[in-house]
Amino acid sequence: MAISRENRRKNLYMLRGLGRKNSYDWWWHSFTGYNKISGEPKSFFIEYFVINPAVSPRTVQFGNKSANTKKAQKPSYVMIKAGAWGNDAKQIHNFYPVKDLSCNKHRLDLRVGSCTLTEKNLTGSVSLNFSEAHNHPEYMSSSGSMSWNLQMDKQIPYNVGYGTSGLFRSLWPFEMYWHAQGVKTLYAGSVILDGEEYTVTPQRSFGYADKNWGRDFTNPWLWLSSCNLISLISGQRLKNSCFDIGGGRPKFLGRQMKKKLLFYFYHEGDEYEFNFSKFWKKSTVKYTFTQNGPLAHWAVTAENKKYFIDVDVYCKKSDMLLINYTAPNGLKLHNNLWNGGTGYGEIRLYKKVKKNLETIEHARIENCGCEYGEY
Repeated sequence: MAISRENRRKNLYMLRGLGRKNSYDWWWHSFTGYNKISGEPKSFFIEYFVINPAVSPRTVQFGNKSANTKKAQKPSYVMIKAGAWGNDAKQIHNFYPVKDLSCNKHRLDLRVGSCTLTEKNLTGSVSLNFSEAHNHPEYMSSSGSMSWNLQMDKQIPYNVGYGTSGLFRSLWPFEMYWHAQGVKTLYAGSVILDGEEYTVTPQRSFGYADKNWGRDFTNPWLWLSSCNLISLISGQRLKNSCFDIGGGRPKFLGRQMKKKLLFYFYHEGDEYEFNFSKFWKKSTVKYTFTQNGPLAHWAVTAENKKYFIDVDVYCKKSDMLLINYTAPNGLKLHNNLWNGGTGYGEIRLYKKVKKNLETIEHARIENCGCEYGEY
C-alpha cells in the first residue's frame, strides 16, 4: 500500500508554533532480530523523542520525577530510547540538547549525535554504564549499549482520520495524537546489543513504526499491534495482514472524554476500522486489562453494523518492562506503564448475518507489541 503525501506530512516533526514550549513528538520503531551465532530471536525497540524544544534549547533540562513537588520543572531535550524485551529487558536512554538536533521541514530527516531517522533508514547508538544509570535517576534508564543500522519498508499505514488533519495539527485541540506510518514494516540490517550481534531480515522482522505527539499522555494508555498472524483456518501465515489498536481516555479542548480506542485491522487487502471519531459508522470498542500472576492480558472487542472482532493478547510480565517518560509539564505520573513486544494470542473476525456471526478469519497472533498503563 502506497504511503500518501498526507501520511508523510503527519510523520514530520510537529514541534513548531504552539508546540515549542509544552509538547513532545516521538517516532517509535519495533521489530525482531536473530542472534548471529545462535539464531535465537530477540525483540527490539528504538525511539526518537523530542520534548519542549524552546524551554532550554542549549542545555539538557530534566523534569521532576514525581508529583510530590510544589513547582514542576519542564523537561527540554532530545532523548534516544533503545532496548529490548525478553530476558534482561531494558531501556537505554541518551540525551542531547535540542540545539544539536537537525530537522528537515519538508521530509522526515532527523539527525542528532550519531543517530539519524528518515522514512527508510534508521541508524544510531546508545550507551550508559551501570554507575551512570544508578547515580542518575533522572535518566530513567537501564545500563547497557545498543547500536543499529537498519533499512525500513513501511508497507501498510493507518491514518486515524480528520483528528490528525492539518487544521487539528495546527490548533492542538487534542492532548495526544497518533499516526501509524507502518503498521506493517519490513526491517533489514543489524543490531548489536551489549556486544551480541543480531541480524534483521525483512520477512522475519515483524516490524512496526508509528509516532505520537501532544501536550500530555493519555490515561489510561493502551496499545496492541502485530503483523505476524497465522490463520487457524488455512494454517497459512497471513502475509498481507496486520492490526493496530490504540487509545485510552482522550482529552478534547481540555475536557476528558470517556474511554475510547481506535481499532484497525488490515486483512489480506480488506480494511476494517472501528474509529469513535467517525461517529456515522456507529462503531464501538471495549477492552479489559488484567495483570494478576505472571501474565498480562488484554481483551478487546470491536463492532459496527456489519462486523465484529474479538482479540485476546497475553504477554509474560517477565519479558516486559515498565517504560519511562516524563510529561511536558515535568511530572512523571505513568509509573506502571507495562510495555512489551513478545505478546501472543488470537484474533477473530466475524461478519454479521442477521442475528448470527459468520467467521471470516480466526488467526494466531505472535510478536505482538503491547502496552498498558493507568494512574
